[in-house]
Amino acid sequence: QVQLVESGGGSVQAGGSLRLSCAASGYTSSTTCVGWFRQAPGKEREGVAAINIVGSSIYYADSVKGRFTISQDNAKNTVYLQIDSLKLEDTAMYYCAAHRVYGTTQYASLFNCNLKNSMYRYWGQGTQVTVSS
Repeated sequence: QVQLVESGGGSVQAGGSLRLSCAASGYTSSTTCVGWFRQAPGKEREGVAAINIVGSSIYYADSVKGRFTISQDNAKNTVYLQIDSLKLEDTAMYYCAAHRVYGTTQYASLFNCNLKNSMYRYWGQGTQVTVSS
């Protein structure tokens, strides 16, 4: 099992920044992909960024490119999501999720960590981001 805990959400004005954290614990040795997703009221959950923590490849949704930055700190088993130039439409519950890949390190490093909800088995409880004008 992999446990994920998000933090760093809050209420900010449009144009501001936030850094969200996703701390992983438990059996994390096979964890390869960590993704950030968000769900606004009345909308489906959408993937915004993902990182292959073995190979360091990064993936972004087109809607957030240039404003969102995903990064990792392997020593802390933590993945971050920096959100700059916040917009009203960024208001949502933000979740991190993890996907484990079994195989060689090389295989894991080349794995395509997409932004599809269905690929990720382990989910955190979420952290709320509210942007006001």
